[in-house]
Amino acid sequence: MRAFLMAFLFLILPLGAAQAQSAPPATMIADTVAVDATDRLTASGNVEVFFDGTRLSATQVIYDPATDTLQIVGPIIIETADGQVFLADRAEIDPRLENGLLLGARLILERQLQIAANRIDRVDGRYTQMTRASASSCAVCGTEDPLWEIRARRVIHDQDEQQLYFEDAQFRVRGVPIFWLPRMRLPDPTLDRATGLLIPQIRSSDLLGFGLKLPYFITLGDHRDLTITPYLSPETRTVELRYRQAFASGSIQFDAAVSDDQLRPGATRYYFFGEGSFDLGNDYQLDFTVQNVSDDGYLLDYGYSSADRLESGATITRIRQNDLFLGKAVTYQGLIPLTTSESTPQVLSDLHYERAIYPAAGGRATLQWDFETHIRTDNSGVERDVARLGLGADWTGSRATASGLVFRYGTGLELDAYATWDDPLADAFVGRATPWAMAALSFPLARTEMSGATQIIEPVIAASWSDTMGGTPVNEDGTRSEFDEANLIALSRFSGEDRSETGVRIAAGGSWSRLSPTGWSARLTFGKVWQEAPADDYTLSSGLDSGFSDLLVAGQLDLPNGLSVDGRALFDADFRPTKSEVRVDWQAERFDLGAAYTWLDADTEENRPTAVSEWEIEGAYRINPNWELGVSSRYDVAADEPAEAGLRVNWRNECVTVELSASRRFTSSTTVQPSTDFGLTIGLAGFSAQAMGATPARTCMN
Repeated sequence: MRAFLMAFLFLILPLGAAQAQSAPPATMIADTVAVDATDRLTASGNVEVFFDGTRLSATQVIYDPATDTLQIVGPIIIETADGQVFLADRAEIDPRLENGLLLGARLILERQLQIAANRIDRVDGRYTQMTRASASSCAVCGTEDPLWEIRARRVIHDQDEQQLYFEDAQFRVRGVPIFWLPRMRLPDPTLDRATGLLIPQIRSSDLLGFGLKLPYFITLGDHRDLTITPYLSPETRTVELRYRQAFASGSIQFDAAVSDDQLRPGATRYYFFGEGSFDLGNDYQLDFTVQNVSDDGYLLDYGYSSADRLESGATITRIRQNDLFLGKAVTYQGLIPLTTSESTPQVLSDLHYERAIYPAAGGRATLQWDFETHIRTDNSGVERDVARLGLGADWTGSRATASGLVFRYGTGLELDAYATWDDPLADAFVGRATPWAMAALSFPLARTEMSGATQIIEPVIAASWSDTMGGTPVNEDGTRSEFDEANLIALSRFSGEDRSETGVRIAAGGSWSRLSPTGWSARLTFGKVWQEAPADDYTLSSGLDSGFSDLLVAGQLDLPNGLSVDGRALFDADFRPTKSEVRVDWQAERFDLGAAYTWLDADTEENRPTAVSEWEIEGAYRINPNWELGVSSRYDVAADEPAEAGLRVNWRNECVTVELSASRRFTSSTTVQPSTDFGLTIGLAGFSAQAMGATPARTCMN
């Protein structure tokens, strides 16, 4: 007969009125319960005790009030409120489960790390001491040695500090000792952040040789931390640093490295990157970046970044319903020969304010002002410095007829004043006024099919006119313009303010889209522009350098199986592509694939003396839950040679993850040379607050 006893307070708590009044009651379930003449209570058969968030299961529990102890016969399972699980054969412990002895026991933390021991002692409900212990997160089958384990004479778990202390510890792989440490401290899986060593990384490079990275993480309070990573190889002595801090209104992060290597003997090489974001209140947002490097090849030599230009500066923004403010100051550092002072001024600043007004007559009026400066501090090339002050006002509106025609119209005036110095070929002061007007007509047509799919066809035609009165400033910000679906009917297709299209322009095109309830969608856009006075500043490959522009064709396709295609192209009068780009992405259960192809005509005005034809492919294939293969490649079709290639192999199970990578960079220049890198990273589960994913544990077979 199964018995259920409520208010089992006398079993669990020490006798004492004050303690009894403050402690919660306990509950016990057992098949049979008996009390002898000495008040010794014995519960037998499927015993379960619930007390203060802790659950105990056993075959038999004996409570002796004379010694105030529990004698428990297993198999025993104790699950504490904080997630610890104890498994044991026999135990003698106090009723609060705070002090006592467990024999033939195991401790399981966060269902990740298990520690088996001949004996486990509980002290004050905080410390768990394990004698002759073995710690591992690997599945153990019978007497077989786990894939890895840490054997120690003694292990102490500090529950409050969430730390594990090992004494006389051996790290073993399949039972073979690899190294020995007299003392070792590791965080338990419940700890989010703790000072200590992180996962080492082995790296082998043609340039730097075989090396080891050993990161050390240091907590500096609840909101700050520092990671120091020594990187040692025959060719370099490097220290990498990462500092992070969180504030009530934002956060910052700084990454840096300092190297003394044989690539540039006697030179101290370094890089320093930083970024931060802060809420300044009153809707103002501050963002900043800091990027600096000692020489042009350092980032590529060490694999830190492939950027060809570094940017440092700060931006303050405020965006509200009817107004916008932007303040920005930026400096640039070019890392390739094509980044010259002519194409990229070293210091740029911009102040911009814009306000929208909705008059009673309808439409929307916009008032705005800008102040920009372009300063060149590198006197080895062009020394020109420019400042611009711009004022603008416009009014736009729209109207739809009962038949579905949509009219959009607008007019405006822009005033600009330029000051230029340190350039004898440019006027010191230029004033300019640009009035403009535009009108657009579209006729969206929608149709719903019997399947529930919706098709929309929207032909559009737009006419615009503008003129410039006054001088012509130097073109600083409009040298790279792209013709795409976003600016098909725009007032001007220049990327900046220094140039504006003039005369009459007519843009015509249309779009077709289909949205299916089964999950797939498609869109196709095409268009062409006629210009009365083609601008001289459009480059040959822009598609806008003649009276009739190139034909723009763009499309997108998304399928429910994870396949998506996005592409656009410009075709000249002979229907030959001058610029084209297509991107294919496919995400499935077993693999991810991304591929892109780019074609760009030769254009000396864009520093491209030969055509660019390039493939880029990256993907990952999950062979099974344990193995994953990743590849990446970039191939220069025009030069008929590879540019980059990479291979990555991942293996993981419930207790370890291994990543082996190899990459090759084939490109070379005056600052960098081709190189091959190999990397190896091994991570052990069980000492991290983050689980390693849903990889299934190995199943033991009889």
